[in-house]
Amino acid sequence: MKPNTTRAAVEQAYPGLVAAAEAAMARAHAPHSHFRVGAVLLFDDGRGERFVPGCNVESDVYGLTICAERNALFSAVAQGRGYPLALAVIADTDEPVAPCGACRQWLHECDVERRLRVFLLTRRSDAVRECGTDDLLPEAFALDAQARAARNPWR
Repeated sequence: MKPNTTRAAVEQAYPGLVAAAEAAMARAHAPHSHFRVGAVLLFDDGRGERFVPGCNVESDVYGLTICAERNALFSAVAQGRGYPLALAVIADTDEPVAPCGACRQWLHECDVERRLRVFLLTRRSDAVRECGTDDLLPEAFALDAQARAARNPWR
């Protein structure tokens, strides 16, 4: 990961990405953990809004809770979006928060071309960590790695 990336550099490269992630975080439903996370995927596919947001949504049954990253991914797939350019994940933490294991697996599976830029942010500082999905989940599990392109979820 590149720990020296700044919020200003992310905003310059991807205008509106950080603000969209913060807006998604504001919509989080976290009545149990009070740990609100926002995620947003950036698209330049000409198929509607540039940003597809996601937020964590908790259930009384914790196994039914969904993370912000998967919420955004599933929504984008349901919309038939093209390949995303970037993902921003933000929480109100001292350090940038990384996706859970399940989200890392989904991100790895959806990033078949290994070109998605991932930016991990915090609202409490300018700290940003930049990485790719291989950085998040090295040696990821795949049923059939050679058939990966055929499983591309992006339309």
